Amino acid sequence: VNYHFTRQCNYKCGFCFHTAKTSFVLPLEEAKRGLEMLKEAGMEKINFSGGEPFLQDRGEFVGQLVQFCKEELKLPSVSIVSNGSLIRERWFKKYGKYLDILAISCDSFNEEVNVLIGRGQGKKNHVENLHKLRQWCREYAVAFKINSVINRFNVEEDMNEQITALNPVRWKVFQCLLIEGENSGDDALREAEKFVISDEEFEQFLDRHRDISCLVPESNQKMRDSYLILDEYMRFLNCRNGRKEPSNSILDVGVEAAIKFSGFDEKMFLKRGGKYVWSKADMKLDW
Repeated sequence: VNYHFTRQCNYKCGFCFHTAKTSFVLPLEEAKRGLEMLKEAGMEKINFSGGEPFLQDRGEFVGQLVQFCKEELKLPSVSIVSNGSLIRERWFKKYGKYLDILAISCDSFNEEVNVLIGRGQGKKNHVENLHKLRQWCREYAVAFKINSVINRFNVEEDMNEQITALNPVRWKVFQCLLIEGENSGDDALREAEKFVISDEEFEQFLDRHRDISCLVPESNQKMRDSYLILDEYMRFLNCRNGRKEPSNSILDVGVEAAIKFSGFDEKMFLKRGGKYVWSKADMKLDW
């Protein structure tokens, strides 16, 4: 389950498909109640996402959820997707032992391209920060993953050398996706049309990086149907029709009733490699 508990973010990525339409965040105890319900319904892996998950209470909110899921719920896998800009070493000291995987979003190893995309804030260097986080993941035994959105501005880039040097356990490579009401259409906060690439261009990028064994490609079709997405109200979001159509909240109707409206395609989930070795205890990593 991907739980987007906040929509707020400190970056302004032009293609973002989960934008700051509300500033709502559930109270911590309510979020924990929902997570407990999901565990009882059979959840094995939780991924905390946003927005930027480290914005809320300076990372304390997500830290406490991570600890709760690992310590109390004993989930096999707990992960976070972040832009990395707000993570401090003290967070790793306090919560690193409870986290299986940290995924950092990085679309380019050319800082000018990151700025063009909107993946940045002030004078901070996104790529330099990525290397710092990689080192902390080693020191605190957290599996390191990279997420990249392939779009008009980075589709020609050769990232072989940098990805090999960073050596993530997984490199998720997404094709830039349009979602109406989020990054496309009249009521959207972003206009992502100028970022979109063709299927052929996406395939060419994949071909250029075919020797990287940890690469996991995600075309638009794979992304649209194969994720269980919970929004800030703990509603499942169905993206099958190119929009995000919410179910009722699991807190109101229970997991079983809400999940029927999620649009989740289990076959596509398995086809895209959604099930993998996701507990750091089983990864036998050389930290």
